[in-house]
Amino acid sequence: MTTLGHLTTWIPPRGAWGTDSKSGPFPGRRCPIARVPKQATGSRRRVPRTLPPIHPTLDSTSPSMLSQPAQQSTSTTSAFPQLECDSVSVIDSELRRAERLVESALADDDWAVEPIDFEIPGTWLTSIVIPVYNEERWIEKVVRRVAALPMRKEMVVVDDCSRDGTAAILRRLEAELGLRLLLRTRNEGKGAALRTGFQAARGNILVVQDADLEYDPRDIPNLIRPIVQGRADVVYGSRFLDGAPHDRSLVHRLGNRALTTASNLLTGLRLTDMETCYKAFRKDAVEGIDLRQDRFGFEPEVTAKLARSGCRFSEVPVRYAPRSYRDGKKIGLRDLGNALYCIVRYAVHT
Repeated sequence: MTTLGHLTTWIPPRGAWGTDSKSGPFPGRRCPIARVPKQATGSRRRVPRTLPPIHPTLDSTSPSMLSQPAQQSTSTTSAFPQLECDSVSVIDSELRRAERLVESALADDDWAVEPIDFEIPGTWLTSIVIPVYNEERWIEKVVRRVAALPMRKEMVVVDDCSRDGTAAILRRLEAELGLRLLLRTRNEGKGAALRTGFQAARGNILVVQDADLEYDPRDIPNLIRPIVQGRADVVYGSRFLDGAPHDRSLVHRLGNRALTTASNLLTGLRLTDMETCYKAFRKDAVEGIDLRQDRFGFEPEVTAKLARSGCRFSEVPVRYAPRSYRDGKKIGLRDLGNALYCIVRYAVHT
């Protein structure tokens, strides 16, 4: 053995390599072969060493455990039945749903109402219509935020036959907050739910509030201001008046611009955001038109028909926090095509 500083080189003695010189780590040299001695015939089998018990109550050396191995296996199987894959999936889904509900309930500390800086006549009642479908994650937060607004109002919530826990949450809030809950027995779409809510509303002003918190309820007073002050019959909350591209999706922005431009050309309006979901109307203006669209075609239909009836339009900037399809966004390319069809159809005839 030769030692050079911290390096140590081992040189095997002659004859220490095996017969196969090609299988060793060095070409042309013989590799050492580990030889395992054969077990003598008739020798005793090696007994594995005894491991300590995993738990004191499950000592493998106890007589009860050794005398009834089959019974233990049977009892273990019955105590912990094997779960089906579908059952595991359902449990996992329910756990994720519960986590989302807890997160949404606890994550509202930074939201606070804002004072209203204009006078609303005491005889005026604003009906805030909230169409909802499968929004158990957000609906309670939306309703509580609307309820906190310092104005005379009624909340008309229309559940469009939700399949999750939305209806149960709304029943609880109905008793607590005094909202008006309308439960539809068949899912037909946002437009159908809004028709139901408009017919039941008792206010002078109708406001559409979506249930997914993309739109901030603190903007509702500013939305109804032009109507209260007699400057407009219809007010749209525009996501583009401040010049900021709120929607991260380029497809959505281009699609909205195309639909708004087409609507303006056929109605003579000069809107910046026809597709906005934040809309406020004088109730008598809406009562004078016949709404038919069940889904997202409501937006171009109500715009075209109110424009044809001679209503005065106005726009105000609003806050907007878009969500993704993963978060539950429901509008798609099919609705985009239907909206374009509705623009042409209702701009030409009712």
